[in-house]
Amino acid sequence: MIKPPGLVLASALTLAFIGLAPLLQPAWLLSGLLILFSLVLFLIRDTRFVSLSIIALAALYGFGWLSMFVFTCALGIVVIGELAFRITGGEPASYLYHLVAAIAVSLAVMFYLGYSAPLVVVMGVVAAVLLRAILRGRDDALMIEALGVAMTMFLFEEINFQVDLSILAAAAIIAFGFGYTSYRLRVADISGLFSGAMIGIILIVFADVRWFLIMLTFFIIGAGATRYRYGDKRTLGVAQEHGGVRGYFNVFANGLVATAAAILYGVTGQPAFVALFMGSVASAAADTVASEIGVTGKTPYLITTLRPVPRGTNGGVTLRGEVAAIIASAAVAGIAWGMGVADPWMAVATVFAGFVGTNVDSLVGATLENNGKIGNSGTNLVATLVGGVSGMALYLVG
Repeated sequence: MIKPPGLVLASALTLAFIGLAPLLQPAWLLSGLLILFSLVLFLIRDTRFVSLSIIALAALYGFGWLSMFVFTCALGIVVIGELAFRITGGEPASYLYHLVAAIAVSLAVMFYLGYSAPLVVVMGVVAAVLLRAILRGRDDALMIEALGVAMTMFLFEEINFQVDLSILAAAAIIAFGFGYTSYRLRVADISGLFSGAMIGIILIVFADVRWFLIMLTFFIIGAGATRYRYGDKRTLGVAQEHGGVRGYFNVFANGLVATAAAILYGVTGQPAFVALFMGSVASAAADTVASEIGVTGKTPYLITTLRPVPRGTNGGVTLRGEVAAIIASAAVAGIAWGMGVADPWMAVATVFAGFVGTNVDSLVGATLENNGKIGNSGTNLVATLVGGVSGMALYLVG
């Protein structure tokens, strides 16, 4: 664990080289000097991993793979954010200080370099706190965080999507407000809070707030289904672990395809990507409901053999679960239709996609997951992808 005194020295070095960045050119010159100074930090036991994180970013900048803006911002976000986190004790509230410090140093870099890229900054900051939550307890956390932040910022800089600052601010407030509420209600852990906030911001910025509300519909449906007869499910030994609290694995497994669809729609404006989004969300909702409600029904049958299997078996399906899946898909489709996101034919395609997605989940569970070749999150990701693509395909041929 890195102690604050060593990190203060690293922070001073970081701020000094951020100030020198536009003055020391070409990039390899600044990079070389920063690496030399960082090697001194490496000799200090408590700052070895922060030294490696700085060296990794400096090397990427020196080779020309990162712009000056991404390099200096990522450097400040990782090191200054970590300083704020450590000084405040590394408690759950410390993530807020990490967030505030990272935003402050990023705004200072934007002002200093005269570069306006608020979306790039926001995504870098959210990636930093998310990776901090995911990697907590690992010695190499800072180096992985540094690379993750740099790559995230590089990606959004390359996309070059222009967004009004007021919309971005509203998106951040809404997404973080929802994430914090989920955390306080014990529906999500810290990593679930930040991964959900990241997805929420992307949905609102690249599409609009209605997409976020559709995703929220899935979240509410899923949380309700998890709590449905929870005592009975716990007695049967098929209840969700930790009371159904969602972490980043679950959030990304169910929301990654929808997030990609939002970005593609924002960049291209093609309605086919709306159908992809709708189909993936419907699949996630249908699968969650089919699993949580279907397990309380009569004896499930394995989807590949139609033979009876014990409750909770991957790939087991029940009539109650199939009906619940269709109802959940219809609820997602109805909300989207009511808000004007989906037309009637897209709503039909969404219900179809949800039915396909939940059964693909059962099929993958009965084959790959039961054989240990894929985990539950991987199964969910495959199901939302296939469901989304099937919904998009039906919409396009309609």
